[in-house]
Amino acid sequence: MTRLQRLDWPDNGTPDLPPAFSLAEAEARLQAMRAAMAAAGYAALVVYGDREHAANLHWLTGFDPRFEEAVLIVTEGDALLLAGNECLAYTVVSPLVAVGRVRTGLCASLSLPSQPRGTKRLWDWLNEVIPAGATVGAVGWKWYGADELPAGQDPAQALDIPAFLADPLRQRAGRVENATALFMHPGFGLRAQVSVDDIARLEFSNHMAASALRRMVFAFHDGMTDFAAVEAARIGGLPLGCHVTFAMGDTPGLSGPIGDRITRGKPASFNIAHWGSNICRAGWMARGPKDLPASAEGYLEEFVFPYAKAMSEWCGLMRSGVKGGEVWAMIHDRLPVEFGITLNPGHLIGLDEWMSSPITPGSDIPLASGMAMQMDVIPAHPGWGSTRMEDGYVIADAGLREALSRHHPNAARRCAARAQFMREVIGMEVPEALLPLADTCGIIAPWLLDPAQVVVL
Repeated sequence: MTRLQRLDWPDNGTPDLPPAFSLAEAEARLQAMRAAMAAAGYAALVVYGDREHAANLHWLTGFDPRFEEAVLIVTEGDALLLAGNECLAYTVVSPLVAVGRVRTGLCASLSLPSQPRGTKRLWDWLNEVIPAGATVGAVGWKWYGADELPAGQDPAQALDIPAFLADPLRQRAGRVENATALFMHPGFGLRAQVSVDDIARLEFSNHMAASALRRMVFAFHDGMTDFAAVEAARIGGLPLGCHVTFAMGDTPGLSGPIGDRITRGKPASFNIAHWGSNICRAGWMARGPKDLPASAEGYLEEFVFPYAKAMSEWCGLMRSGVKGGEVWAMIHDRLPVEFGITLNPGHLIGLDEWMSSPITPGSDIPLASGMAMQMDVIPAHPGWGSTRMEDGYVIADAGLREALSRHHPNAARRCAARAQFMREVIGMEVPEALLPLADTCGIIAPWLLDPAQVVVL
């Protein structure tokens, strides 16, 4: 029987410092990108990045622009990374740049407004590297379907890069196509499956975010400001994957702290996200059902408990070969329309908090070993508010699990311990192939002022 039980949240220790991005990894990714580029018929790929949209560039090079934009141009025999005044020196963080596999160039037009501009212009660099009249792929951060565009417009030519780059590209090339899917598509994208070293990095990120969220939750008390709550998290130094949110009452869910105070009987949601992780929870600022308004009557039995059961089934489907459409159908069957599920029930995560998702209506894209999956199923109800168990996982077949045990045995041990906790203490269905990346996995604590009360199945 589903119920609340007083439990200690698990603590499996602090992960080892994950391995740095290596030259061997970077070279393998550059080679894979060139193979994909050739297969698509592109003479060159142009990869755009800025502070918000750095994931593809960082995955390939280990470099992400700070303050500015950056552009990587890759042909069969050349690779040029363009950066602005402040980022040019920082490009050496890339192993490829450090050893000369990728050369760099100063393009001051990528710099901030009013900074010195007296250098070679962007179109000069493009003309130097890209063959005139060639077919070129442009990589931004999303691609488009025909239903998103005016009638007759070719989706392949709908670019998601700034006009200051798209215009000179089109002037130089014979045809410029949106090639973002080569990196991000859930079925065939280069980034859709992670390596054993990536798993160690993801686990470190999830641990940092989950530990901060745990510190925050166990610090909650009546009258505490939302600023003080986030301060109690003691967020570590990893880059944020998205804005830290903290919303109570009628405040929109994507808001950060605004000076509101914790008051019993308010719904709340909050998250902490680093590159590769997003740990999110939602519930009520309460110690029990007596603190809830009349409009939230039945919150546990009719909303939280069905959600917990559905998340158990979600875990059970996280196996290689399961079609994404099956996961979508299951969630919408178990959590009908009154639960307010509107977004995809699960998606891929990387440096970008949301890469893409194989889980769409009718999707025949199979889940695959190496997919880093975010359990991101967001219910919303006018009376009950929300509940949440959002954490990171990796689907790993026997070969990938064996490689993880060999290369990162402590990470493998912690993932196994988390899975065991979810199965034996919480009662969730967790297949052997699913690696939970955070100690918060499996934890739903609906009464946020008494978070030791945890849902068990």
